[in-house]
Amino acid sequence: MSTTPDRARIRLRSISSRAYEHPADRGALVALRSLRGFDEVFKRLSGLFNERALRLMFLAGAVRVNERQFPDVHDYVRDAAYVLDLDRVPELYIQMNPQPNAMAIGSSRPFIVMTTGLFDLLDAEEQRFVVGHEVGHILSGHAVYRTMLLALIRLAARVAWIPLGYVGLRAIVAALEEWYRKSELSCDRAGLLASQNPEAAKRALMKMAGGSRLAEMNVDAFLEQAREYDAAEDVRDGFLKLLITQGHTHPFAVIRLAELDRWISDGDYRRILDGDYPRRDTDTDARIGEEARRAAQSYREAWERTSDPLVGTLRDVVGTAASTGGKIFDTVAERWRNGSSARRSG
Repeated sequence: MSTTPDRARIRLRSISSRAYEHPADRGALVALRSLRGFDEVFKRLSGLFNERALRLMFLAGAVRVNERQFPDVHDYVRDAAYVLDLDRVPELYIQMNPQPNAMAIGSSRPFIVMTTGLFDLLDAEEQRFVVGHEVGHILSGHAVYRTMLLALIRLAARVAWIPLGYVGLRAIVAALEEWYRKSELSCDRAGLLASQNPEAAKRALMKMAGGSRLAEMNVDAFLEQAREYDAAEDVRDGFLKLLITQGHTHPFAVIRLAELDRWISDGDYRRILDGDYPRRDTDTDARIGEEARRAAQSYREAWERTSDPLVGTLRDVVGTAASTGGKIFDTVAERWRNGSSARRSG
């Protein structure tokens, strides 16, 4: 079990991941969690990625963090697990790799990997943010569904020669990539809740874009970049943004910082620290249709903020589709639950 953090951070007892998840991420997760048995199917499919083999690989080829190896990072993991109230402190491995990266792997016994490229790039408080981000992925259970995305990407590559099959799979992959990007925004919030240091969180995101020369960068100027990227000059730029986003599982750094800054400014961060957040024992009460409508509302609000001319032509169509999708999810989930109950009683 985790121990008390080394400085006064607020422990968020029994916090549900719904507290920090982006509405589009939360809607998808609530839908999948509500389909009893679906999570087990996904976990079995995650065996395609062979979690045990991966853990053995990192055990053999990386450094496992503990009290004697990277002890400071070990404290960051324990602190994040304490603040976000995890039952088990996940293992963390430092891997020799100049590419800055970190990831949470596995579903039955998740663990974290951080490359030396990222470790060397960040200071102590920025590392706390990144560790908290990955612990957020574990609390949300993202690894199972990310494994599905990886499997579908590999499958799409294998059937690329079948036009209709490939088009159908690419549509599914594109939807999963959009969810994946929103899950990254969710866990930026989790990282902030774990570290409880907004300035360090912003510095970390800036470094991921511009490297270690933080003295040459400015948060306000970086946010101006985000606004300029958002405000496309005409419809062509809107289409180009859609094209360059395809194939990316992470939002661009300026978008991540702008979204985190907005979440703080809207008061959600402070509200959670003050104890106003959903608990895990209420997760089963979450309604799929309501979460889908919240996801639709979040997209509408984002579209109303944006100056991108392409978005204006898509607002009503996608908003209506998302709302309808929520109603459909409600019906499907209800039938799934009723069917499961009938099978158990029979």
